[in-house]
Amino acid sequence: MEKAFSYRFYPTTEQESLLRKTLGCVRLVYNRALAVRTEAWRERQERIDYTQTSVLLTEWKKQDDLQFLNEVSSVPLQQALRHLQSAFNNFFAGRAKYPNFKKKRHGGSAEFTKSAFRWKDGKLFLAKCLEPLNIRWSRQLPEGVEPSTVTVRLNPAGQWYVSLRFDDPRDLTLQPVNQSVGLDAGLSSLVTLSTGEKVANPKHFDRHYKRLRKAQQSLSRKQKGSRNWNKARLKVAKIQQKIADSRKDHLHKLTTRLVRENQTIVVESLAVKNMVKNRQLARSISDAGWGELIRQLDYKTQWYGRTLVKIDQWFPSSKRCGKCGHVVEQLPLNVREWDCPECGAHHDRDVNAAQNILAVGHTVAVCGAGVRPDRHTSKGQPRRNRNLSREA
Repeated sequence: MEKAFSYRFYPTTEQESLLRKTLGCVRLVYNRALAVRTEAWRERQERIDYTQTSVLLTEWKKQDDLQFLNEVSSVPLQQALRHLQSAFNNFFAGRAKYPNFKKKRHGGSAEFTKSAFRWKDGKLFLAKCLEPLNIRWSRQLPEGVEPSTVTVRLNPAGQWYVSLRFDDPRDLTLQPVNQSVGLDAGLSSLVTLSTGEKVANPKHFDRHYKRLRKAQQSLSRKQKGSRNWNKARLKVAKIQQKIADSRKDHLHKLTTRLVRENQTIVVESLAVKNMVKNRQLARSISDAGWGELIRQLDYKTQWYGRTLVKIDQWFPSSKRCGKCGHVVEQLPLNVREWDCPECGAHHDRDVNAAQNILAVGHTVAVCGAGVRPDRHTSKGQPRRNRNLSREA
């Protein structure tokens, strides 16, 4: 299985100078190629592909005002053109928006293939660098494995990271366990398990909100582009990076624990992109990181031989009684506990939803049945998949 490990590294003065120059050249080549492709389409309705931009790059290197492009490795420049081609492919396929120009304050990245780096005795040497990178090895690569691609990244906070992509030959499949769990994502509790356990929401943004607000106010008073403005911008970026790192660390620990303890994990396929359009809840939803939670569960279940089941987001998990199956017409968000009008069962809103998600997840995993209820009824019985109905 192909994987990538990311590490923090601390370049020397010479290495940082060369890497910053490389990132600048990558950004320039990407933006120039994007401008050429955009202009060609607007003026002549002509599509320019990767091969044509590669020819343009050769011509740019010959220009007097662009001689500095020859001072860095040519591989990251070619990779930038390939990434631009992928961005256009995603745009034409409807998977992404039109490519944007890269900005210096966002940091940037440069990708090195095997011809542009050397891996020797567990040390990484980049092209045109005499010394190996001073990498903080938080975890070692598998024994006998060499990276196939190296990506150097500078984040807006001024921190350097290197990502090593490799083919992992190990079999990490865990021993099967007779345990399944349903997850109900929330805001007061980050997730509620079908076992009744509620995982508290750390609310990382709220913990750093006062510091971030003060730093952003200081930044707004500085003249844009000045040295003081750049110092204030870095201060804001570091706080934002701290929030992002804290959130990701907590989600990694939670998802790893869930994958190790359960054979099957059932979640709702939430449309977070649409949910954040609610102005009152957008910040809280973004801070919870539901999308990242499901993304981590997705690839970790593949790594460790577990099963992740996603059910339809429109399944009435909260409004459906887990005892008799009755679905109430309305259940406002401020109602956290309710009694079923049919059987009288008392429910905790989140625990009941998690248990319903688990029950329906077993149905989806076994027979592939749909779980979206019919719109004309309030009973909310699971609806069969149309394709299955036609085959039957």
